[in-house]
Amino acid sequence: MIAVFAVVCAFMVKGMSGFANTLVFTTIMSFNTNNINITPLELLIGYPSNIYIAWKERKGISPKLCLSLSILVILGIIPGILFLRNGDTGFIKILFGVAVIFTGMEMLLRERQKEKKKSSKLELFLIGFLSGVLCGLFGVGAFLVAYISRTTKNLEQFRGNICIVFFVENTVRIILYALTGILNFSVLKQAVFLMPFMIIGLAVGMFLSTKSSEKFVKNTVILLLILSGISLIITNLK
Repeated sequence: MIAVFAVVCAFMVKGMSGFANTLVFTTIMSFNTNNINITPLELLIGYPSNIYIAWKERKGISPKLCLSLSILVILGIIPGILFLRNGDTGFIKILFGVAVIFTGMEMLLRERQKEKKKSSKLELFLIGFLSGVLCGLFGVGAFLVAYISRTTKNLEQFRGNICIVFFVENTVRIILYALTGILNFSVLKQAVFLMPFMIIGLAVGMFLSTKSSEKFVKNTVILLLILSGISLIITNLK
């Protein structure tokens, strides 16, 4: 079953990096399923994982960072959800692929910089708002990754802070998806069925993260983002 494979792969990556589960899950599922059905399903499956990782990495969490970014993300969620409900699915998938590639390239370039430049407040505001739009559309924190990677010092801080923001954003989206009819009982049943596979993938990913260097984890995720974005664009252009 493709959904089981997608969940295990997605949450292995989540366990290693703290993010990118939605990118992997959506990329695999998008080849035969519309985003309107993928996004709420992944939201429910991933909700408990954010709580667990945030708790595990709680020592590195910055309340100020999480609060300000959560507000920006929530502001962008509403237009994102409206587009998800009414937009053209083919165009949305291509847009998703472009966002994935952009995020991967941005992370790659920043990793190669010897001196990390400090981002302006305007730049961080735009990144935060666009994160919300993408979260509303796909549940993807692509630009969120770019924001938090600029404001944290190591992988533990990155994982803790990004999962707190994901938890807040996920909670808001669950409410809004339920109110707009995007989230329904059928999706809930499927999420419950797939939950054990999420736990397996997450456990394997977190185990691998303890056996791998931080640089290896980052490079693996970056490569995965770029390749999945390219494949998604090519498929939908055909």
